[in-house]
Amino acid sequence: MGELPFTSIIIPCRNEERFIGNCLDSIIANDYPKERLEVLAIDGMSEEGTQGVIENYSKKYPWIKLLKNPKRITPVALNMGIMNSKGEIIIWMSAHNRYEKDYISRSVESLEKYGADNVGGIMRTLPREDTFTGQAIVASLSHRFGVGNSYFRVHSDEPKWVDTVFGGCYRREVFERIGLFNENLVRGQDMEFNLRLKKVGGKTLLVPDIVSYYYARSDIKSFWKHNFTNGVWAILPFLHSPIMPVSSRHLAPLIFVTGLLGSAVLGFVWTPFFYLFLIILGSYGLANLGASLQIALEKRNIRYFIIMPFVFGALHFAYGLGSLWGVIKLLGTSQFWEKPPG
Repeated sequence: MGELPFTSIIIPCRNEERFIGNCLDSIIANDYPKERLEVLAIDGMSEEGTQGVIENYSKKYPWIKLLKNPKRITPVALNMGIMNSKGEIIIWMSAHNRYEKDYISRSVESLEKYGADNVGGIMRTLPREDTFTGQAIVASLSHRFGVGNSYFRVHSDEPKWVDTVFGGCYRREVFERIGLFNENLVRGQDMEFNLRLKKVGGKTLLVPDIVSYYYARSDIKSFWKHNFTNGVWAILPFLHSPIMPVSSRHLAPLIFVTGLLGSAVLGFVWTPFFYLFLIILGSYGLANLGASLQIALEKRNIRYFIIMPFVFGALHFAYGLGSLWGVIKLLGTSQFWEKPPG
């Protein structure tokens, strides 16, 4: 095969003291030759011990380097990493994940094997705390009713061309061709970037043999807040991108919540809207109970049938309400009204 391409790993992080060590340990354990590898951990001015952890690793492993990101947000960190990296291949990894030992080598190999511009793998979700609620949240993020056709979460049996993947393994020329990540997007910068790539004919591939593990929130309150923020950032990118920056599945919770609330309010004015409200709520309730029952049967634990409707609700309603708030914020900006069509 000849010499393997020099590969740069970029890890944006902020306040990840609890997880960054596991992330770096899993990268160190990878089978990719370390003389063909560099790791750039870009810290967003953490307020705890993240920088200290990275510095300790960099003393032991010179190919691990710490960069500081005073602007704190992910797309700035990614762009700093790209501009300071030396690799022919650039891999974005999350500090919040750990990676199988062949994650890097399989990613790089798949770029060549399939002629892709970007390659990613599946993400197996684990709870941060091994509680029943934590396990239920994991179940919601690994089920089609919870996350739709997000293939890197619900998994695929064979390589599949997709709109986006978790993280990503890119050829450097991709950034030379379409530019860097959009620094106006606090979240959703990966989806927007990959859709820009697709628009110019670039190809993103999901490979199920490439595996990482993500630690999900384990309590309903933080799960709700996280989904609400994700919902907001499913809408705000429309203000900062010349393309449709999300896929249709990201807008489904907005349509659901808007339809539900709108029909409930209008139901006080005209009775048919009240029946529409009942139809929407009833349809969602039946689908929710069906998915919850399926999980309970798979887990062989009836308690899942009790908790899953609330977990799915926290996922869908929080995301939808967040998106609705995003629409309100969007309509309230002069920039939106001044933006030229298309």
